[in-house]
Amino acid sequence: MAFFDVLQAETAEARAQLFSAPIFERAFNGDIDRALYIDFLTQAYHHVKHTVPLLMTVGGRLPESKEWLRTAVAEYIEEEVGHQEWILNDIAACGGDKEVVRDSLPNLHTELMVAYAYDVAQRVNPLGFFGMVHVLEGTSITSADRAAESIQIALSLPNQAFSYLRSHGALDQDHVKFFESLMNRISDPDEQALIIRSARIFYYLYGNIFRSLTGDKMPCSA
Repeated sequence: MAFFDVLQAETAEARAQLFSAPIFERAFNGDIDRALYIDFLTQAYHHVKHTVPLLMTVGGRLPESKEWLRTAVAEYIEEEVGHQEWILNDIAACGGDKEVVRDSLPNLHTELMVAYAYDVAQRVNPLGFFGMVHVLEGTSITSADRAAESIQIALSLPNQAFSYLRSHGALDQDHVKFFESLMNRISDPDEQALIIRSARIFYYLYGNIFRSLTGDKMPCSA
């Protein structure tokens, strides 16, 4: 079995836990107000703004034997530059103050996910960061477009308020295929185990961000 398929299978339970967060059903049903949508975008801003710095960290720490992966990281960087500004513009289109959000602090759960991302890249192994890539890209293509449509109808917001969600929805399919091709080149069992473990932890941490938005109780096991 190709490693990407193993990764999908081995993280199925963690993925299901993330999608059990009540905010998904609420978003799909249009049971969301403008303040909650802005809160979601705010936390997205606070982790997305770290994407390029994290990728730069990962690229710099990869060994020479993974030069092919460093080249892929460079492609990711080129594509991800400036995405946090898209989120701020979405917030402004919702009637929020994007400069207040820019100067704000992330909530505890967003802070923890970002901190773990830097820690795994710097202390453990930069390959662990690809567990985060798996979670963020896989979550986006599964839910982003559907959520954007329901939220837009419920709140009567303009298209300009959904550049982040829609750019990370079905249009992100090519990114996932690219990621799949990269993961299928990872053949070392220890490296594979590291990425699987990292992905499970990121599913847990990201799920906690979603639960925190609606004040729902978070499960205590990773």
